[in-house]
Amino acid sequence: MPYRPNPFFTTTNTFFVPSVGDKVDNAIAQSKGAVNDLKSKSSELAGKADLKYQDAKEAVKVAVSPAAPTGVDLYARFALAGALGCAVTHGALTPVDVVKTRIQLEPEVYNKGMIGGFRQIIAKEGVGALATGFGPTAVGYAIQGAFKFGGYEFWKKVAIDSLGIDVARENRQAIYLGASAIAEFFADIALCPLEATRIRLVSQPSFATGLASGFLRILREEGPAAFYAGFGPILFKQVPYTMAKFAVYEIAVEKILQTVGKSKDSLTGGQTIGLNLTAGLIAGMAAAVISQPADTLLSKINKTKGLPGQSTTGRLIDMARTLGVSGLFTGMGTRLVMIGTLTAGQCEFKLVSLDLLPSSLRTVTRPHQRSRK
Repeated sequence: MPYRPNPFFTTTNTFFVPSVGDKVDNAIAQSKGAVNDLKSKSSELAGKADLKYQDAKEAVKVAVSPAAPTGVDLYARFALAGALGCAVTHGALTPVDVVKTRIQLEPEVYNKGMIGGFRQIIAKEGVGALATGFGPTAVGYAIQGAFKFGGYEFWKKVAIDSLGIDVARENRQAIYLGASAIAEFFADIALCPLEATRIRLVSQPSFATGLASGFLRILREEGPAAFYAGFGPILFKQVPYTMAKFAVYEIAVEKILQTVGKSKDSLTGGQTIGLNLTAGLIAGMAAAVISQPADTLLSKINKTKGLPGQSTTGRLIDMARTLGVSGLFTGMGTRLVMIGTLTAGQCEFKLVSLDLLPSSLRTVTRPHQRSRK
């Protein structure tokens, strides 16, 4: 005879009301859920209240700090920091850049890696060849750095003022990307002629004796348009590069601080330097990988002038088709060393100058500083 459960002792029969025990269990579960919801909401409200309190404190600091730079004075400081940082780091790494460019332009000759490339150039042309293009590199990247770092902080502040600090904090990654893209576009307009001159000097050492003579020869023989033959590739290279550099740097700083469980203000001097260099190195390597194909095309298109009637777009398409994917990433190892090192140095230069400013201004330009996420 099959087993039939007694309906008075089962709680699964839908024809009977739940037992008293079930009612008690359900009431306890609902109470626990309500308590957890209240805790979550109270924590969220406490976090928002703390952020508002911090915002109010910073507003008071700004109001009572008559010496704090604003407007042109403030962004001129960012621009100066960017100019010095980019000129020093790019200038110091000119030898690596020379090797990188030679590997990209003549991979069949310079095919022994970065160290082997150094040895080949020194053996063939002497140590002085490693400084080829130093003038346009230092001048060009000083101008570009001023536009890039100064413009980045300017457009970031414009976005924060337009959106409000709370909305800006929630959408800070989008602000980092947008501000860096706009700043880099204008920076590249200034950089392009000097970068074209640098590449011509490196690829053709006998072309001219330096920045001035090389610049004037290109202008005289090929006209002003020759300086912007590589404007498309330089935008394709520099805009994603700068977007990745700034966005990855900002995010890396946040994640490192979250991992160690400290705020930036609580770090010692040595810890702050380590934070800036580590985040800069991570950002630089990410940016190098993203921008490598365009960097190779930029080197190729500025090596020689195009044929009569040949458009820049047509030249780029032909070059990309000929090189293929592997060819576009020629010199990647050398560029990782170069870009990772110089980005870390630039971030340290910029942050040192930023840390010299009043703390109220630092938090205004860095919306994530007070984030509790």
